Amino acid sequence: MRRRPSKLRWPRKERPRKAGETGPVPRPDEQYRECALTRQKKPVAELIRFVVGPDDVLAPDTDAKAEGRGVWISLGATQVAAAQQKNAFARSLKSKVALPEDLAGLTRRRLEQRLLGALQMARKAGELVTGATQVKAAIEAGEVIALLTATDAAADGRDKMLATLRGRQRAVAGTAEEGMTIPHLELLDAEQMGLALGRENVIHAALTTGAAARAALARAERLARYIAN
Repeated sequence: MRRRPSKLRWPRKERPRKAGETGPVPRPDEQYRECALTRQKKPVAELIRFVVGPDDVLAPDTDAKAEGRGVWISLGATQVAAAQQKNAFARSLKSKVALPEDLAGLTRRRLEQRLLGALQMARKAGELVTGATQVKAAIEAGEVIALLTATDAAADGRDKMLATLRGRQRAVAGTAEEGMTIPHLELLDAEQMGLALGRENVIHAALTTGAAARAALARAERLARYIAN
């Protein structure tokens, strides 16, 4: 008896999960979620997830990996504060939930902690330099992918470092590096940066090329977006 050829079965495409559903961060083909405040669908990179913990208290899930009932909000301190004020979390979860008094502030601190951890990893990998002299040399050598300045840095020191950065950009005009932007970020104070990097205070730091440095830059840009919005 002649056997019939078997049919190919393609994996079933799962529907996108809505805010309030359980589980970790979705697969790449599901990387859009709805903001519980604005009801707009956005890429996960533009959102932050909150999850109800075992103690029934809502907390920021900054890595979007925690199990539990989750809610997505647009990435921004103003957005998180508005969601708390307008009871968007309980409305999305369809149940009462306890919230920290300052959820927006707690979320910022969690994002800062993630950045500090990433900076430590970059330092251990040899992909972060500190100190005005070392940072200036790295900029001039074209090794820097991001410049970090403490929020409480003196104005003249900041201006000198930015002048070095602009000088590097002029030097590469007409080359393959032209148009490549090196972000300048002011997110942490000198004490915070110093604690993360094993020094008393750090005013100037720079991320150089490498996987750990790129991961730290992604954390920094995410925190910057949260603060700005």
